[in-house]
Amino acid sequence: MKRTMRTGFELLKRVKTDTKRRSPTPHSPQRVVGISQPGGALFTMGRLKETISRAREFLLPIQNPEGYWVFDLEADTTIPSEYVLLQRFLGRDIRPKLVKRLASYLHGRQLEDGGWPLFTGGEADLSATVKTYFGLKLLGDRPDEIHMSKARRLILRQGGAARVNVFTRITLALFGQIQWHTAPAMPIEIMLLPRWFFFNLNKVSYWSRTVIVPLLILYAGRSVCRLNPEEGVSELFVDPPEKLRHLDRFVPKNIRKNGFILLDRLLKLVDPFMPQGLRRKALKRAERWTIARMQGEGGIGAIFPAMANAAMALKVLGYPENHPDAARGRKAIEDLVLAREKEAFCQPCLSPIWDTCLGLSALLESGLPAESKQAIDAVEWLFKKQILVPGDWSHHAPNLEPGGWGFQFENTFYPDVDDTPMVLMALLRAGTLDKVKYRERIGRAVNWIIGMQNSDGGWGSFDIDNDQRYLDQIPFADHGALLDPSTSDLTGRCVELFSTLGYGSDFPPIARALKFLQKEQEDFGGWFGRWGVNYIYGTWSVLMGLSRAGEDMSQPYIRKAVEWLKTCQNPDGGWGETCYSYNDPSLAGKGASTASQTAWALLGLMAAGELHSSSVQRGVHHLLSTQNSQGNWEETAFTGTGFPTVFYLRYHGYAQYFPLWALSLYKRLRTGKRSVQDQHSLMSPADLPLPALK
Repeated sequence: MKRTMRTGFELLKRVKTDTKRRSPTPHSPQRVVGISQPGGALFTMGRLKETISRAREFLLPIQNPEGYWVFDLEADTTIPSEYVLLQRFLGRDIRPKLVKRLASYLHGRQLEDGGWPLFTGGEADLSATVKTYFGLKLLGDRPDEIHMSKARRLILRQGGAARVNVFTRITLALFGQIQWHTAPAMPIEIMLLPRWFFFNLNKVSYWSRTVIVPLLILYAGRSVCRLNPEEGVSELFVDPPEKLRHLDRFVPKNIRKNGFILLDRLLKLVDPFMPQGLRRKALKRAERWTIARMQGEGGIGAIFPAMANAAMALKVLGYPENHPDAARGRKAIEDLVLAREKEAFCQPCLSPIWDTCLGLSALLESGLPAESKQAIDAVEWLFKKQILVPGDWSHHAPNLEPGGWGFQFENTFYPDVDDTPMVLMALLRAGTLDKVKYRERIGRAVNWIIGMQNSDGGWGSFDIDNDQRYLDQIPFADHGALLDPSTSDLTGRCVELFSTLGYGSDFPPIARALKFLQKEQEDFGGWFGRWGVNYIYGTWSVLMGLSRAGEDMSQPYIRKAVEWLKTCQNPDGGWGETCYSYNDPSLAGKGASTASQTAWALLGLMAAGELHSSSVQRGVHHLLSTQNSQGNWEETAFTGTGFPTVFYLRYHGYAQYFPLWALSLYKRLRTGKRSVQDQHSLMSPADLPLPALK
C-alpha cells in the first residue's frame, strides 16, 4: 500500500477544542473522608494517600542517573537455556559462578512432574522442557540425577523430542541431535525473492525478519556444533533421531496447510540443485542485511533470538572473535544476562523506554511535579531516544518522516507503534507541549503514528498492513506469530493519544479506528490483548481510547464490556487472567488476582464512568491491602505477552507502576481533580504555527 507523507501537526492545533466530549470520566466531584466497603469496612483517604506515597518513594530512588527506569524482564526457561547452548556453539566458556547461578535458576523453576512451563502457574511445555534439559546437561547435570530423570520421563510420555516446535527442532539440528532435513525448508534464496512474491521478508513481522535472515545463513551451511556423545540428548527420542525424516504432518481438510507442506518437501528435494552462483549472491545479501542491523549497541532487532542467530551466523561466516561486529553482537547478548546472589538468567530483551514512559506517567499522576528533576531527567532521556532515521517500516511508507520510539535502549530500525503513543502521553503529562523546543519533535511522532495506520483502521506494532494471514500456514510458522496485524490494544492506545490532543470521533484516523474496534469486540464484550494478558489488558486499552474519543459510554457495546469486566472481579476484590485464555477464550478474565491486571481493570472501569461503583472501590481496597512493606506489590505471574500461546513475559515493573497509576487516578477523581493528562493537554496553546493535515 503506497503511503505519502501525512503530517499530524494539525492535531496539536485543536487541543482546546471540544473539551466536553473528551471528559475522561463522568463523575460528581466531592471530597471524601472514608469510602465504604461491602460489609461495613472502610479505607480512608489518608490510607490511600499513604499507599500512593510509599509506592512513589519506592520508584523514585531506582531511577537511573541518566533519567530512565528499567526493570527485569523475564521469559520462560528457554531463553537462559538457549544462552547456555549459544556459548557452546561459539566455543566460549561460561564463568563457573555463572554456571551455578544459571543452573540454580533452571532447577528452581522445574515442576513437580519434571517439566518446565511457559509461565508461572502453567503446565509443563514439551519444547521448553527439552531445551531446558539440554541446557542443564551442557551445564554439567548428569542424566541419572533425579530431576533429569523426571524430565526425561515426562518428555517421553509426551511423544519425545521429535514432537517439539520448529524453533526447538532447529536448535536440535544446530547441535547435531537431528538432521537438518527434519526442519522446515528455508533456502537462502529467500533473500532474492521479489516483493510481489507470495513470500518475502517484507511480508513478515520485524521479529520474524531479524530471526530469519541470520538463520538462513545457518541453514545454507547446514551448520552443526559437534558435541561429545554423552553431551547429546538422544535419550529424549522415542525413535532413533537419525531415522527421522518428515516431522510436519498433513492436516485433514486443510488444503492450504497441506499445500505448504508439499512445497516444503519439494524445496528440500531441489535444494542440492540450486545454482551455486545464485546461492552465493543470496548469502552475501543476507550477510550485508545482518551486519547493517548489528551496527547499534542493542544488537540485531534488540531481541535475544535474533541476536543469538546473528552471533552464530558470523561465526559460521568466519568472522574472528575480535571483529567489531562479532564483538559488539556478543556484548549485546551479555548485557541481557542478570546475575543475582543465587540465580542468573538471560532476558529476552530490555525494556527501558516502556518502563520509563509508564513509570513517568504513574509518578506524574501521583503528584510528582513536572518541574521536578526526576521528571525533567526522564523527559530529556526520552527525547534523546526518539528515532529520527528510517527503518524497515519505510519500505511500505517511503515518504513518511520518522519520529517514533523503540522499546529497548537502541533499536533504530524498529520503532514501536505501541511504545510511541505511550511515550507521547507521558510527555504530554509532563507539559512538554507547552514548551516550544519540543513541539516539532512531538509533531513528528504524531505524524509517524498516523502514517503507520493499517488499511483496516487499526494499528500493528512495527509495520503497515503486515497481515498476510496465509503465511501462518507455512511449516516454519508453527508458533502462529509470523505476522504483525492490527490489534485492539494498540488501536485503543492510538485513539487515546489523538483524542488527548484534541480530536474527536470525526477525525478520520479515529473514525476508522472506532469502526475497527467495534468489529473486533468479542461476543462476551471484551477485547483481545495482543501484548498483555489478555482480554483484561485489551479491554482496558480500548475503554481508555473510547472515553478519550468522546464516545457515549452508555452505548450498549461499551456497557457490555464494562459489565464483563465487573463479572471478572475475584472475591478478594482483584482481577486476574491466566495466559491460557489465549488457548481457550472461555477463560477470559479468569485467574488469580494480580496487581497489574487489577490496575488495568480499574483504569478501564474508571474511564467508563464507574468511579463510584462498588467494583472500583473493592479493586482499590485490594491494591491497598496487598502493598508490601517496601511500598511495592509482589507479582510472580506473567502478565505480558510475547507470542500468544507460546511465549510470555514477566515485566517486573508492571506490579510497581500500574497500581500506583490506578490508585493515583482514583484519588484525583474522587477529590474532584482532573487527571494530569487532561490538565496539561488543556493548558497547551491552540495556535501552533504548524502545517495542515494532508
